Amino acid sequence: MAELTPASPGPLPGAVLFTCNLNRVRSPMAAGLMKLRFGAAVFVDSCGLHTGTARDYLPPGPDPFGVVVMDELGFDLSGHEPKNFNDLEDTSFDVVISLTPGAHHRATELARRWATEVEYWPTADPTVVTGQRETVLQAYRDVRDALDQRLAARFGHVRTFGG
Repeated sequence: MAELTPASPGPLPGAVLFTCNLNRVRSPMAAGLMKLRFGAAVFVDSCGLHTGTARDYLPPGPDPFGVVVMDELGFDLSGHEPKNFNDLEDTSFDVVISLTPGAHHRATELARRWATEVEYWPTADPTVVTGQRETVLQAYRDVRDALDQRLAARFGHVRTFGG
């Protein structure tokens, strides 16, 4: 386990799963932020209730606006492949964090078999925002930044040799 700053509420879990509806925006961004914050100290994955790729109006892969706002922080989300709960290769997570009500319901059901802690972090859906490109990007940034603040509050920071 990684050493945490005193502001952290407890030990860093070994594996965290983020869940949402389509695994295209919120849960991949949360997973990416967790990886930026903790690197290899924590195994991180994400999934959705559905992948959204079977729907005609959604291209395969992550949401392009999510890719842009994560790139602003230096995280490449472009290679993310949306997956659902059934696609998970590993189910031994210490914590499952649900970002939507439907995903939380599913995670709670699975937690009975997985013996894992489940948390619900209600998270706005930036895909419902319309308008100019900058307006939409700001909605995605707001979600990204809110998730990052929540991660910092829940898991603290990894202490490294440099600070």
